[in-house]
Amino acid sequence: MQQDRPSSAPPNSFCVVMPTYNERDNISAMLRQLLAIFDGMPAVDGHILVVDDNSPDGTAEIVQDIAATDSRVFLLSGQKRGLGSAYTRGFEYVLAHLDVDAVVQMDADFSHSPLDTPRLLAALEEADVAIGSRYVLGGAIDERWGWWRRLLSRGGNMFARYIAGIYAIGDITAGFKAIRVSALRRAFPLRIPVQGYVFQVALLHSLMISGAHILELPIRFSDRQAGETKLGRRDIAEFLVHVWWLRLLSRKTFVKFALTGLTGVVVNLGCFQILLNSGVGPYISSAVAIELSIIWNFFLNNYWTFRDRQITARKRVRGLKFNAVSLLTLGVSFSSFVVLRWLMPEQPEVVAQALSILPGAMANYFANSYWTFKADPV
Repeated sequence: MQQDRPSSAPPNSFCVVMPTYNERDNISAMLRQLLAIFDGMPAVDGHILVVDDNSPDGTAEIVQDIAATDSRVFLLSGQKRGLGSAYTRGFEYVLAHLDVDAVVQMDADFSHSPLDTPRLLAALEEADVAIGSRYVLGGAIDERWGWWRRLLSRGGNMFARYIAGIYAIGDITAGFKAIRVSALRRAFPLRIPVQGYVFQVALLHSLMISGAHILELPIRFSDRQAGETKLGRRDIAEFLVHVWWLRLLSRKTFVKFALTGLTGVVVNLGCFQILLNSGVGPYISSAVAIELSIIWNFFLNNYWTFRDRQITARKRVRGLKFNAVSLLTLGVSFSSFVVLRWLMPEQPEVVAQALSILPGAMANYFANSYWTFKADPV
């Protein structure tokens, strides 16, 4: 949900909020380049808040030295709890202690060019939020990125867009944004506390549902100049879980689908265990249990989850579509079960069966929601 285009003046003051952890090789050059850019914007009052997670490499000491000679630089230190936690502390500090019109999010490793900062701020004359986007016309990613890294970036962004239901934004995982403080105050209380990189998606989701008008501007995303990436397995796991939670919060239909899916899990695992106890082989038991849970889910989805949709397609056509989706779901889940049994032969068979439910459930929801039970055009 977005508001009409706001008629606001460009911000007269702003603060760059920049989380750091072990960025001693980048932070001095980054701060000095930003300050030089501020000097070229005499009509705008710019500040920098570095939120350092007690970096053991001395990042904070470098920031302190620069802050001692330039009052526009601030340091906020704290325990290392992840990117989202650092941004939360930084935003809370800005809202409580600095009288500025806007904040700018950006990385300290030069993956975001400081030269793009004035352009993002100027866009706030037309919007509440300006995103530096890799995935709009004119946007680009560093040529040094290999195909696998590009695939992960594109795939993660697409996954988050469609699962969280944020279709209108091309780059929802972007970490380079200019945000009006008025929009941030409306959105910030709506956030769900997260610690890792999924904070970018959670914040954008809060901004959207609070009515912020959002623009995307193309940028070139560069590879870091020095140091190492901080993305870890815990961040990835939190990302995968949290985008589903955002969908749960914003979509009544998905809430119903999720509840239906939970009952389907009970049917699936219950039937699987009963068949195993009856002497049926694990692979046949898996296929039968999956099919029974699909049928159970269809009836609940048809008469409860999607009952409010106006669908003129004949029931037999809908039934044919559902059967096709069932075959797809069966194939996805059963293939997952086979792969998991091969990867984890020492685990109980019911564990592989439980884990194989998720990919099948995802295929089932999207195929049925956007095809079988697709509402008629208004």
